[in-house]
Amino acid sequence: MKLNKIPRQVFVLGLISFFTDFASEMLYPVTPIFLTAVLGASMATVGLIEGIAEVTAGLLKGYFGMLSDKLGKRSIFVLLGYGLSALVKPLPGIFPFVSTVIASRTVDRVGKGIRTAPRDALLGAHSKGNSGAIFGFHRSMDTFGAVVGPLSALLILFFLPGDYTSIYLFAIIPSVFAIYFALRVKDPVKAKIAAKKSHYKLFWKAAPAQYKLLLLLLTIFSLVNSSDVFLILKSREIARSDTIAILGYVFYNFVYALASYPIGLLADKFGKKNIFIVGLFIFAFVYLGFAQLDSFFLTWVLFAFYGIYTASTEGVTKAWVSDLIGDEYRASAIGLLTMLTGIAVMAGSFIAGILWDQFGPQVPFMVSSIVTLVIALLLLLRKNKY
Repeated sequence: MKLNKIPRQVFVLGLISFFTDFASEMLYPVTPIFLTAVLGASMATVGLIEGIAEVTAGLLKGYFGMLSDKLGKRSIFVLLGYGLSALVKPLPGIFPFVSTVIASRTVDRVGKGIRTAPRDALLGAHSKGNSGAIFGFHRSMDTFGAVVGPLSALLILFFLPGDYTSIYLFAIIPSVFAIYFALRVKDPVKAKIAAKKSHYKLFWKAAPAQYKLLLLLLTIFSLVNSSDVFLILKSREIARSDTIAILGYVFYNFVYALASYPIGLLADKFGKKNIFIVGLFIFAFVYLGFAQLDSFFLTWVLFAFYGIYTASTEGVTKAWVSDLIGDEYRASAIGLLTMLTGIAVMAGSFIAGILWDQFGPQVPFMVSSIVTLVIALLLLLRKNKY
């Protein structure tokens, strides 16, 4: 599928995500360093904050996914979600306290919870046998923002060394562009509205067995797929440099952005399940590497593979669900999936933080690698082709 065949609304949604991630990813790699080096927070606190943020987003994705299906509306949730996130980003720059970081990160994830399932349902509505390409293109746009954002943060730190608070204030600029494009999102002309009564029961009854299995396995996987901040902190520990740690994260996102669209095309050709399994094997390899290696060069190699893993799972998973579930219940299906995985990530991030504090980084990385390998093998042994 050529880029000139990407629907206009998919381009608009891609631009919104680009600018939003531009802003968010100025802060994401800086926040764990800001918390630990400036505010004196523990690793367990970092894990708890990330867990609270993710479970908040996850719970709301489930609710607003079903609400979007019931109302047959998507664009209003997209605008509201992106707008709310934009308002809270500068707060830690104004009030540099752990409590402010918790509040800002949580409310930002509230915005993500409101917008994600309706937005993904919109993307699914524009796909016609090419969901892998559609979602892959969107992930690519989203992730290029995650490349530009950290680089902008490093540029600010170059001119304002050690001034992490200023980065939070500068992040509001790309957020304004995100809101501008969010105002241009339109609902499909003929939106299919689901039944208003017993919506969840009807959705669950209509959901195929493949979706339910995917839901179960992804929830288990999310328990060992803790926040990426632990990869940033591990690379910082190896390189002994904040800048190099952030650049490693930028490199990961650059590979992720480049790979997302081509891998989406491969998923359309060879099947979402097959590409997803490959991604899980790569994840197991990467986490095993982070557990065992202590080399700056090899860390960057692992970040490259981690980018390929993410490109093989994030957009592919949503495209897979979009194929399994029709327009009527698509936002509900994606919302439920992200809700359960969000809760699992909360628990996993907190546990990973405790394991790191008590036993060092090797233990949480090894546990993640082993469990993921088992899940990948279980999927591989199933004969269903979907």
